[in-house]
Amino acid sequence: MIYGVLVGVILRFGVHVPASMSDVILNCAVNASPATLLVNVSGRFYEYTLKGEVSRGKGHQVQDDEMLRKVTFDPEVFFNILLPPIIFHAGYSLKRRHFFRNIGSILAYAFIGTVISCFVIGLIMYGIVSFMKVVGQLGGDFFFTDCLLFGAIVSATDPVTVLAIFNELKVDVDLYALLFGESVLNDAVAIVLSSSIVAYQPAGDNNHSFEAMAMLKSFGVFLGIFSGSFALGVVTGFMTALISFHLLSHNEHLQLVQGPLMFCSLTLRFAHVTKFTKLRDFPLLETALFFLMSWSTFLLAEACGFTGVVAVLFCGITQAHYTFNNLSPDSQDRTKQLFELLNFLAENFIFSYMGLTLFSFQSHVFNPMFIIGAFFAVFLGRAANIYPLSFLLNLGRKNKIKSNFQHVMMFAGLRGAMTFALSIRDTATYARQMMFSTTLLIVFFTVWICGGGTTPMLSLMSIPVGVDSDQDNSISAVLDGTQRSTKHESAWPFRIWYNFDHNYLKPLLTHSGPPPLFHAACLLWTAGPMPHQPAGL
Repeated sequence: MIYGVLVGVILRFGVHVPASMSDVILNCAVNASPATLLVNVSGRFYEYTLKGEVSRGKGHQVQDDEMLRKVTFDPEVFFNILLPPIIFHAGYSLKRRHFFRNIGSILAYAFIGTVISCFVIGLIMYGIVSFMKVVGQLGGDFFFTDCLLFGAIVSATDPVTVLAIFNELKVDVDLYALLFGESVLNDAVAIVLSSSIVAYQPAGDNNHSFEAMAMLKSFGVFLGIFSGSFALGVVTGFMTALISFHLLSHNEHLQLVQGPLMFCSLTLRFAHVTKFTKLRDFPLLETALFFLMSWSTFLLAEACGFTGVVAVLFCGITQAHYTFNNLSPDSQDRTKQLFELLNFLAENFIFSYMGLTLFSFQSHVFNPMFIIGAFFAVFLGRAANIYPLSFLLNLGRKNKIKSNFQHVMMFAGLRGAMTFALSIRDTATYARQMMFSTTLLIVFFTVWICGGGTTPMLSLMSIPVGVDSDQDNSISAVLDGTQRSTKHESAWPFRIWYNFDHNYLKPLLTHSGPPPLFHAACLLWTAGPMPHQPAGL
């Protein structure tokens, strides 16, 4: 961030482009700003596409501002290139045991908490905007839907800095799982929620007033986009798991078909058989195909009208649970290192670009009253998410969420890459420009102050550190009881899911064998009758 700020200062104040006005027409008889212009020059038509307002000044300032505009990235670059590897890595590196042990609380914070935070911030900001209108401090239109959109944007927590410190200090595994799980799912929820608010359009003359049918439509859009993106990501993960199976050799097939109980033997070995590929023999191709299918999940979801970030998140979780176990050892190491590297590069680029945008963005609107109100609203929105939900969740949890954990979660709600990307995606109106400038300040403050104060906060709250959080998430974990302990520690919905996954999905999609009882029965069957039993038995 500091590096980006320094580069932005140099570009803004230290670099001037020589004026060349021969190709610039400063006056035009067009009163609007059409997206496309067709210009007739001596009988030939030329098409010009609107890039946005360059400058309100004249002379050399137009050239300088044009140079600054060129270093401003298209916001879609963030969503289509930089965010997918960040979100996929979050799902692919998930510590599933601790995540699923706290799945109920994580879902509550991510879904219910994000919606609560969105509406609390939106309502507070609407009150502040209304007061600004009364005192004449507002220079343009600012509707209630804009306030809700701002609430959705700044509700996206992205504690990259905090989680890096947590991982290094080996903080309590449950606290780590709660914060990590919330931040992962919270980003996806915030994206879909913001899209649903944008889709909210009351019937009539665009007066942005409240209307029940439009509200229900927006809620339906939220459910439809999220569920569709979730399903697409999971299905793509299943397909990759099937393709990554290891094909048996011809001799192994011959051994399987010998004997009177071919069906049971085939079933026991089915986890190692596929009709499709021998990818394990080509680790480089295996890694490349894994990468391309993961990225194509994002593009496919966007093409289908869903949210690519949600799809790629659940694709990463599915691939970590199933596909990873089918990969060759070389590909397992390569995929983890590849996505870790891409995640690191993308995050650093985004944070550097945040600093650059502080000085290179052309349409900043800094309103002190709005900024102070936004900080106050963000604080209250985070508090309304953490403390009431923690109280309700503790009523049903055996392992209570302690008050010091709640204080750290409150403090660690940073705003980062996702908040920045959502706010810069649309800066066409006065309201969106004010929201973007304020969001940028919120991101800077939370990353520097909250992120930098994480270690002192852990000491102040007496949070245990040095806890070994490395758990074996491989198939061997099922055999030594790790996954079974997870099942018994979790809520009943997860126990139902665990039984279905262990008995059906894992034998189908991975090299995991059938359930132990079935395995033992088949072994007894193939071993023949016991000496004291009749042969027919």
